[in-house]
Order: sequence, then structure tokens, then C-alpha cells
Amino acid sequence: MSAEDRIVELKLELPPAPKPAGVYKPVVIVGNLAYVSGHGPLKSDGTMITGRVGDEVDEQQGIAAARQTGLAILASLRAALGSLNRVKRVIKTLGMVNSTPDFRNHPKVINGYSELMAEVFGADHGVGARSAIGMGSLPGNITTEVEVIVEIE
Repeated sequence: MSAEDRIVELKLELPPAPKPAGVYKPVVIVGNLAYVSGHGPLKSDGTMITGRVGDEVDEQQGIAAARQTGLAILASLRAALGSLNRVKRVIKTLGMVNSTPDFRNHPKVINGYSELMAEVFGADHGVGARSAIGMGSLPGNITTEVEVIVEIE
């Protein structure tokens, strides 16, 4: 099943592709690779999910924010590529969690994003190499930020 068909089957609502918040491009294509700049948990109404995990936000809300970040990334990829069916596989992901110093479950939070990619692109193509780290803060106090490199056709 194609990625676009999976989006429909899963009844996923992608937010509008986010506009750059600075001097950068959301997606840069070099050969058969698409480099996706850091995205936050953009909701369909244009607002972001904010708050520090371990303080204002609990772990489950952090996981949901990471999933929402994945939806924003999918929106940017669709806008840049014309169709998510052009994504061949996820290569490398960096997931960042706005968290308190004592929070230790960064990988579990970023699984919210990774599980979404596996649902959309399949376990073989949606799961790549990944790092998940905690940050003292993120822009605008967003809960999660994710950047990714994908192989495209």
C-alpha cells in the first residue's frame, strides 16, 4: 500500500506545511536525499504544542507531541515532493525533547514520531537510524523538535 493510501486509511490529518521561522528551507533535496529541517509539533489550527516534559507536560503528552511533529514533517515532505509516495525510506532522524534535567525517557517520547513513520511507510522503510536527546529548551518552548533525512525516488 502506498504512503498516500496509508494516510487515508489511518485517517491522519496533516497540518498545513509549516513556513520557515527563520532563514532556512524546510526541505532541501540533493540527489536522491531529502534533508528535512527541524520541525515542531504543529497542529492543524496553526498552533504548536508547548511545554517541558517532566514539568508542564507528562510523558504521554510528549509522545503525542512527537507524533504531531511527524505529521508536520509529512506535510512538508508532501509539499516539497508533490506526494509522499516518492519517499523510499527514512534514513536518519534526530529527535529532541524539551525536558527537565531529570527526565530520562527521551527515546520513548520520540517513539511517537518513529511509530508514525513506521505506520505510514512500513516497518522496513519507515524505521531508520535515530538519535533521541533531551534539551534544556526548544524554540518557542515547543515540546519536541525532529529533523530527518529520507531517501526519495
